[in-house]
Amino acid sequence: MAKLVVEILDASDLMPKDGQGSASPFVEVDFDKQPLRTQTKHKDLNPTWNEKLVFDIDNPRDLPNKTIDVIVYNDRKGGHHKNFLGRVRISGASLPSSESQATVQRYPLDKRGLFSHIKGDIALRMYPVLEASSFFVAPNENGVESESRVGADHKANDEGEVYEKKKKKKEKEVRTFHSIGTGSAAPPPVFPGFGFGGNQMKEKPVAVETRSDFARAAGPSAAMHMQIPRQNPEFGLVETRPPVAARMGYRGANKTASTYDLVEQMHYLYVTVVKARDLPVMDITGSLDPYVEVKLGNYKGTTKHLEKNQNPVWNQIFAFSKERLQSNLIEIIVKDKDIGKDDFVGRVTFELSDVPVRVPPDSPLAPQWYKLEDRRGVKTGGEVMLAVWMGTQADECYPDAWHSDAHSISHENLAYTRSKVYFSPKLYYLRVHIIEAQDLVPWEKGRVVQASVKIQLGNQVRATKPFQARSLSAGWNEEFMFVASEPFEDFIIISVEDRVGPGKDEILGRLVIPIRDVPPRIDSTKLPDARWFNLHKPYFGEGESEKKKEIKFSSKIYLRLCLEAGYHVLDESTHFSSDLQPSSKLLRRPRIGILEVGILSAQNLLPMKSKSGRTTDAYCVAKYGNKWVRTRTLLDTLAPRWNEQYTWEVHDPCTVITIGVFDNCHINGSKDDSRDQRIGKVRIRLSTLETNRIYTHYYPLLVLSPSAGLKKHGELQLALRFTCTAWVNMVAQYGMPLLPKMHYVQPIPVLQIDALRHQAMQIVAARLARAEPPLKREIVEYMLDVDYHMFSLRRSKANFCRMMSLLSGITAVCKLYNDICNWRNPVTTCLVHILFLILVCYPELILPTVFFYLFVIGVWNYRYRPRHPPHMDARLSQAEFAHPDELEEEFDTFPSTQPSDRIRMRYDRLRHVSGRVQTVVGDLATQGERAQAILSWRDPRATAIFLIFSLIWAIFIYITPFQVVAVLVGLYLLRHPRFRSKMPSVPVNFFKRLPSKSDMLL
Repeated sequence: MAKLVVEILDASDLMPKDGQGSASPFVEVDFDKQPLRTQTKHKDLNPTWNEKLVFDIDNPRDLPNKTIDVIVYNDRKGGHHKNFLGRVRISGASLPSSESQATVQRYPLDKRGLFSHIKGDIALRMYPVLEASSFFVAPNENGVESESRVGADHKANDEGEVYEKKKKKKEKEVRTFHSIGTGSAAPPPVFPGFGFGGNQMKEKPVAVETRSDFARAAGPSAAMHMQIPRQNPEFGLVETRPPVAARMGYRGANKTASTYDLVEQMHYLYVTVVKARDLPVMDITGSLDPYVEVKLGNYKGTTKHLEKNQNPVWNQIFAFSKERLQSNLIEIIVKDKDIGKDDFVGRVTFELSDVPVRVPPDSPLAPQWYKLEDRRGVKTGGEVMLAVWMGTQADECYPDAWHSDAHSISHENLAYTRSKVYFSPKLYYLRVHIIEAQDLVPWEKGRVVQASVKIQLGNQVRATKPFQARSLSAGWNEEFMFVASEPFEDFIIISVEDRVGPGKDEILGRLVIPIRDVPPRIDSTKLPDARWFNLHKPYFGEGESEKKKEIKFSSKIYLRLCLEAGYHVLDESTHFSSDLQPSSKLLRRPRIGILEVGILSAQNLLPMKSKSGRTTDAYCVAKYGNKWVRTRTLLDTLAPRWNEQYTWEVHDPCTVITIGVFDNCHINGSKDDSRDQRIGKVRIRLSTLETNRIYTHYYPLLVLSPSAGLKKHGELQLALRFTCTAWVNMVAQYGMPLLPKMHYVQPIPVLQIDALRHQAMQIVAARLARAEPPLKREIVEYMLDVDYHMFSLRRSKANFCRMMSLLSGITAVCKLYNDICNWRNPVTTCLVHILFLILVCYPELILPTVFFYLFVIGVWNYRYRPRHPPHMDARLSQAEFAHPDELEEEFDTFPSTQPSDRIRMRYDRLRHVSGRVQTVVGDLATQGERAQAILSWRDPRATAIFLIFSLIWAIFIYITPFQVVAVLVGLYLLRHPRFRSKMPSVPVNFFKRLPSKSDMLL
């Protein structure tokens, strides 16, 4: 006879139930009316059982239709009473085929009711055994044999009566099915139109460990459940509970720990070397080249040496991690730089026990003068000004300090290891309207001028179409948009050129206008007046003809110029934009909240410098709005601990923060052309976060490469908290347009928006590369997703699957209708017929019923709402099984580097067209996912707004005659154009603000 083996391994973070902050849990497993249980673990919220429970399988063919109920109870009074601690329901269809394919899976414990207080998870391993002889019962950790089918008959008799009473309730309840991952994976699906001929079919699929997914129970209530994308556990989130002050609840006397309450406190010994005076002369020549050496155990930091200076000024700060202190004595030694051995000038010593503790926001510790001593402790000439104290990373000296873990870095490269804050330049759209020109005189008399206008702003160049000016006047009436940035130091160069031959143009006149002289435009209703400008003849050298130098009068050009301050200049993809504010400060919306991010640590990073004898020098970059932050670089470690906290003002909840991890390649004097390597990045949409809740998770760092495919480079631990400071303004945001008003009153074409976005990215990258330390171009481009609009067959497949996932809902409705028509479930069919007859007899109940049903679905889905912030989904991105040829195409340069010109032309054209198709499919999928998000609580505030509106609308329609409602709605839809606005309506704005899965794509 076949057997089913259920291994109960352990559970973690269970809910206390005994009133003393603990619980005595045991596990009860029910399969096919065979209840078995484990031993009780007394007073243990993280119990470990390691027991095997064995069940009989009467018919192995019926196993996919069976379910396994795993319930965790708290044992009270010796088993006579028990409290519910959580449950898991697993479908038999998801079991592996053999023991070798079974893996250990962790399942979150589900609630029994809406108001149950349950938390924690349980680790299980399940598999069928077809032959009974291959099965044995292993003793548990205490040496006692676990309860099997043979030894559990008496328990079945004792609990049989209780079980029969509960079984009827269980059949009516909707529970969660969990599927167990197996050791083998199916080959990736092949979609029509996405293949590569026979090459893809011949390639052997790569075997990977599949994921454990969480699908909802089938049945009449399945329409209320939200499908969670299947994900490999290796690429999923892992919730953590670091000892941060926000979670520990520090108050009062422990307020020092809440300065940075989202990160773990890290204590440092700070030493500030300010200056020295009256130092003795050490050389025969009467000169002194002093420098200071700060020594603590094996760590030693030095200042710069100053030549021939007896009163030097250094102003340098040293920080020594308290965790790595190896000595109780701090030595500050002043030395004289010499050709051979450096001379000893004097020293000052401190005991660690005497060092004061500074608690921010106290003022900085005042430095003091200390007299230098020789090696025997005798006072010598000269004094040095020092300040020594114990502090944390909340100290304002932390970013500028020389850290002990960077002792091998030279002073020139030390700046590349420090944490900094950057700000993107303020960007504006510059509108140039070329209207006409007059008195265009060609260089050769009698010829017809083919005039065109070329406009140049920095590296942005645009040109009008040629115009044949038969009457020495030309009219173009063309508009161009450019991206300008503050401070306005650039010039607009406008040239009128005459086409005299193929590839040869003569300049008829030129105009140079400073950007600062262009008037700004804030009002969306009126454009500034156009003006006539004089065109100046270009300057020619002495070798040019004297005829061309003669200038009798000036040609004129009619232009309209303005700086568009009412637009938001897009410098990142609209799918995960972090800023939607207009350029003008006068038009910006007030702050609605604060986003706090704690960059805690990383683990399991891959060695990025293994060839050079090092591991990884990791640092993080976070971007939200116009504020960029860069953490300190931690050298030569695969498990860095930054524990740095940053804050951003939030003006719109429907925005995305991006955090990337990089390997620093500029710490050893590398060349300027060396590039920092990507380790991975994380994107989080703020609207999916609950307010005032602290999220602490490990996020997988996933990177795609053409050679290795999808690779996990480690995990990044973050702590997030979104605090709302203006609830009314935040709720009102959901009814406002996503972009500023100007984008709807005078929209910019999509193709032009893409070109302007590329220019904006170039300006931001060039500006941040000029900072100190520079934020390199490759970092900015990776954070802004410069190549996101490029064609990718992998992304096209992902968008196609998103569309098919949405269409599967329509298929489910059709199947449900077919089941009703075919009387598959007589009770459900009778209820539908009764409901249909009631609605036919009372049509005024149709709309209230629909809205009330939507309200009930939304409330029901509240228990299944996402508990974790969104992250990169490898399965949704079609990255796990990406074909090597697809990745080679995705990472190919544009234009293509293929050898044949003809193939290159066709290839580039295909990529361009397919990229547009990909965008359209993605936009369609985004709209459908937004519709799904209305009741899924992905954005808890939007769902709450919709539920309240549905309830109010249901009550309003119920108490109002249907005819009145129909007349009001009809008249509103057919209202006169005078009462219509160019701005989108409130429902449209609300819908556009709903989250989609586009920001979860890799």
